[in-house]
Amino acid sequence: MESKRAFLFPGQGSQLSGMGASLYDQTPEIRYLFDQADEILGFGLKDLMFHGEERDLKRTEITQPAVFVYSYATYMSKNEGLPDAVAGHSLGELTALVAAKALDFEAGLKLVSARANAMQAACEMTASTMAAILGLDDKVVHQICQNTPGIVVAANYNCPGQVVISGEIVAVELAMEACKKEGAKRAIMLPVGGAFHSPLMSPAKDMFAEAIAHTVFHTPMCEVYQNVDAHPTTTPETIKHKLLHQLTSSVLWTSTIETMKENGISTYLEFGSKVLGGFVRKIDREAAVTSFE
Repeated sequence: MESKRAFLFPGQGSQLSGMGASLYDQTPEIRYLFDQADEILGFGLKDLMFHGEERDLKRTEITQPAVFVYSYATYMSKNEGLPDAVAGHSLGELTALVAAKALDFEAGLKLVSARANAMQAACEMTASTMAAILGLDDKVVHQICQNTPGIVVAANYNCPGQVVISGEIVAVELAMEACKKEGAKRAIMLPVGGAFHSPLMSPAKDMFAEAIAHTVFHTPMCEVYQNVDAHPTTTPETIKHKLLHQLTSSVLWTSTIETMKENGISTYLEFGSKVLGGFVRKIDREAAVTSFE
């Protein structure tokens, strides 16, 4: 039986200064994507990507469009044919939807920009942050978050032994200490300005909901595995619902890859990063993984 393939797209955190510069000169089609992005957004994104300093690229309203454009341009440059399924990590879910033709590039980029601005506005309402917990069982991290005073949740289940927690700064710090006491190998505060995938993103949902309501979604050409429940979806209304709720829900990446494996997917192609490929290898040791960046 022929191996089923999934295409994967990274999220915020995979940005690097100079990203996309070598892609820009490859073909007229790729160059048009970058030029079109500047036009759609109304500012010089490609200049920030190619020449900007890392502190510029860390701003959410810049990071998210930059990662989206770079990973989609990488995908377009490879001509890998049609996948059996797609998935993206957090922001990457929107890139996956464009690759699956549920959204066109312009609609996808406008949604990314609306999402980034909504999330940035929510970040500014509460002092909040995220931290990576390494070497502790998922259930233990979840339980610690539940038992910690204040708002802190397990936000990203990336792979066995790696969970990112998210919430109010003091609550995150308390949960980090508790995780270390329970035997976590490391607890690392992340350089982010907000608590993504936590209840603190609730204000962003109202703003993002309006952008989704004004966007035309199509039936994707393959199954889309979404972060909220790790299940495959092909219905535009369901896709929209899950995309909105992703802002305040955990990214179930480990479950996504486990479900893909159960459904016969054994080959993964990642576009725009090597991070997800690393997670996949830890979740499914038999998987064939290729990362393009």
